[in-house]
Amino acid sequence: MNASKILQQLMQQAGGSQKGGSGSGMDVKGMLSGLSKQLGGGSSQGGGSSSGFDIKSLLGGGAMGMLVGSKRGRSMGGKALKYGAIAGVGMLAWKAWQSSQAGKTGDTQQNTAQNVSEGERVEVLSGEIQERRSLELLQAMIMAARADGHIDEQEQALITEQIDALGADQEMHNWVEQQLKAPLDAQALAREADSPQAAREMYLISVAVTDDQNPMERAWLDQLASALNLPKEMTVALERQAQQAG
Repeated sequence: MNASKILQQLMQQAGGSQKGGSGSGMDVKGMLSGLSKQLGGGSSQGGGSSSGFDIKSLLGGGAMGMLVGSKRGRSMGGKALKYGAIAGVGMLAWKAWQSSQAGKTGDTQQNTAQNVSEGERVEVLSGEIQERRSLELLQAMIMAARADGHIDEQEQALITEQIDALGADQEMHNWVEQQLKAPLDAQALAREADSPQAAREMYLISVAVTDDQNPMERAWLDQLASALNLPKEMTVALERQAQQAG
């Protein structure tokens, strides 16, 4: 399975979209124009289609935009999708933890030991550990995107197609299909977290692809925070980082 490759490309897409580019090297506009026709939406002019896709705002997002843009009625150009938080998920989660520790006293040796026990950021991991963390974050992202229940079978197939376009191997393809159909289970997802840092990253990337003004999505974030044993001050810090990252 090549989860780390897929996550890295999604993060690059998010970084490119935040800057106004595609960040993917693909002809995203042409690709989505074809998809809109397949969905019966005709031309992408006007920024929408009869299927509920916001085609205009998906143009810079590739698979990232498809994953969240498939949620009907969402304006991708608004505050719902936080590209910056996806692009820098590890560093931002770490900054949230550091800010929560500000002002707390302790000797240097104790602080160093605590830093080690918190776990590493996804950006600096390698090998099997990186692959595992990448799967955790992809799983969190997919579950969060499904939290309002508005991804149907046709949209699931399109999402899988776009993940495949990033170079997913067959095992990864099968895993994505499974995740798109699996029951939403915050407890099961939380059990995958391999460290406190992993838990923070999973929550932050979930915040990045949800709209906290949507009651179902807000409820999912609350369930996930509880399952991950994240205190309220930490979830507030993580949500602040996501909003500031844009």
